Order: sequence, then C-alpha cells, then structure tokens
Amino acid sequence: MRSTFLPLALPVSLVFLLAACGHEEAAQTTIRPAMVVQPQPSAQAMDSYPGEVRARYEPDLAFRIGGKVSKRLVEEGERVKANQPLAELDPQDVRLQLEATRAQVAAAEANLSLVRSERDRYKTLMDRQMVSRSQYDNSENLYRAGVARLKQIKAEFDVSSNQAGYAVLRAPQDGVVAKRAVEVGQVVSAGQTVFTLATDGEREVLISLPEQGFGRFKIGQPVTVELWSQPDQRFAGRIRELSPSADPKSRTFAARVAFTGGKVPAELGQSARVFMQADSVIALSVPLSALSAENGASYVWRVQPDNTLKRTPVRIGAFGEKTVPVLEGLNPTDWVIAAGVHVLHEGQQVRPVDRSNRVVNLAAKE
Repeated sequence: MRSTFLPLALPVSLVFLLAACGHEEAAQTTIRPAMVVQPQPSAQAMDSYPGEVRARYEPDLAFRIGGKVSKRLVEEGERVKANQPLAELDPQDVRLQLEATRAQVAAAEANLSLVRSERDRYKTLMDRQMVSRSQYDNSENLYRAGVARLKQIKAEFDVSSNQAGYAVLRAPQDGVVAKRAVEVGQVVSAGQTVFTLATDGEREVLISLPEQGFGRFKIGQPVTVELWSQPDQRFAGRIRELSPSADPKSRTFAARVAFTGGKVPAELGQSARVFMQADSVIALSVPLSALSAENGASYVWRVQPDNTLKRTPVRIGAFGEKTVPVLEGLNPTDWVIAAGVHVLHEGQQVRPVDRSNRVVNLAAKE
C-alpha cells in the first residue's frame, strides 16, 4: 500500500513546489513604494543667525508741533488704516494762537484801508499842488508797507491754521502699530517719536551679524530663511541692507534680509533663522537613514528617471545628529532612498513617494 501512495504523492508535491515558485516570482516583481528625498545644503557647511520678521518700511510717526498729549487712540499691535487718527494734542494753545493771528489779520486789513485812503487823499492834494511830492511819497510808502504787512499776517494765519490740524496725528498708510513711545499727559516736542508703524507690504528678517568676519558679508549675498512656524521649509532671500556701524552695546552689525522667492507666509514678529554659506564649498547632506556602507565604503541608493535603483558611492563628512554631509558623489537634483536601504538591490524598480506619501514623478522633474 505504501508503494502505491508514493507514486501518487510525487506529482502532487511537484505541483505545490511549482505553485510556490510562481508566487515567489510574483512577489519579486511587486513594485514596492520607497520614500525619496533630495540632498539639501549641509547645516555643517552653513552659518545660521536668529532673527525676527519685520516690515520693509517702518516709519517713526511724530507730531509736527509740540504740546501735551490729550488722547491716545490706538494700542501697540493694533492694525490701522491710512489717515486714521492715532493721537491728539491739547488744542487749547493752538486755538488761542489761531485766534490771535486772526485778530492780527483784521488789524492789518483795517490799517491797509486807512493808509490807502491817506494815499488817495494825498494824491488828490498833490494834483492840486496843495502838498509836496515828498508828502505824497511818504503816504505811498505807508500804503505799500500796509499791503506787505497784511500779506505777512495772512501767511502766519495759514501756518496757524495748519498747526491746528497738526494737533491730530494720523497714519500715513495701512499697517500695524509696532511700537508706542508716549502716554496721555506726556509733553512732547515737535518731531519726537510717538509711534512706529509697520506698513503693509513686503516683509524682511532683521538679524545681527558678529564683528569677526563681518567683511565677508555683502549686500545682495544669497541666503536661505527658515521660519519657526514652518521648520521643514526654507525660503530664498538676500542681504538687502548692512549697518555701517556696530551696536554700541551688543557690538554686532544689524542686517536686513529680503525674501526673493515671491510671497512668503511671514507675519510680523515671527522668529526666523537665516542660513549663510560658511565657505566656498557647497556641501550637501542626506538623512542618516539613507546611508549604507560595505567594506568601509559608503554609498546611497539613487533613483534613476525610470524609477530603478543605482548604487552610488559617496564621500561623506562628519556625522550630524540627523543628517550626514555628502562631499562627493551627489548633485542637488538627485533623488535618493531615505529609508529601508538595507533591503534594496541594484536595478530594483520602486515607486518613489515623498514624506507625505505622495507619488514623485522623477521623469517630469528631470
């Protein structure tokens, strides 16, 4: 009976073995997803400076006349519109000056009327040869002086009228009150800063640069900016302004960095960090999980445009906390596998995805 069973069992076993081989081949041809990244500028090859997002234009607002602040109509951090009243001075002195000038205008008009009548009378008498030429000339001079005096007083009246309007400080354009420097009851002089307005529009990053090596910073130098609210994204920028003198307390030089990559979601007062190249060598970096080594030689798996893998030797620098600098072997436009590199092999086809599990079309990015 055993001899009858063995011939029957052998073909059945072969069938199962062939089926298993078929499943193995199907499993091998399955295209697995693989997370890919592009090399980034190495943090070890860049200097970073903390900064604060500021407005491109920050005018200091002040009254054009002196006086006592009677009203403060806005608070620090409040958004204001163009021509909106911000503060007022006590108008009593300005009004009294305006009334005094108005009275002087009335007196000058009355005086002009008088000297005009005198001049006309002397002209008539001179035509009749009843007064001398010198007496007429004297009346003519008095008339001209009266005209000039009235013109002068009217100009002073216009100035007083303008000063009455200067008692109200208004916003020159839309923006945010970045700083307040006075309180109600405080006496201010003409031109003394009352508010600092951060106008709407462009945003910049204000940083402080150290004295050592200050000469290597140039206006127009390219930089990258990272906002604390978006730590995984960097924005292109450039140094727009460098202070010619150091701060007497911190001994640092103020610099302003402008964004060059279009609209950036940067809000006033946000913290930021500006990265600048430390030297002429631009090193790239990849995540530690992307690096493999064999017999002391380091390599990464680079993804080809047809989504196949190529083992790429690299020369690396000192390991960082999360990344490792790549000194040779990669270009900024390359894509490398970022995780699971120990199970990959040469020529393997993968489906590239980013950190958000979105498919990356490498052929379209070439």
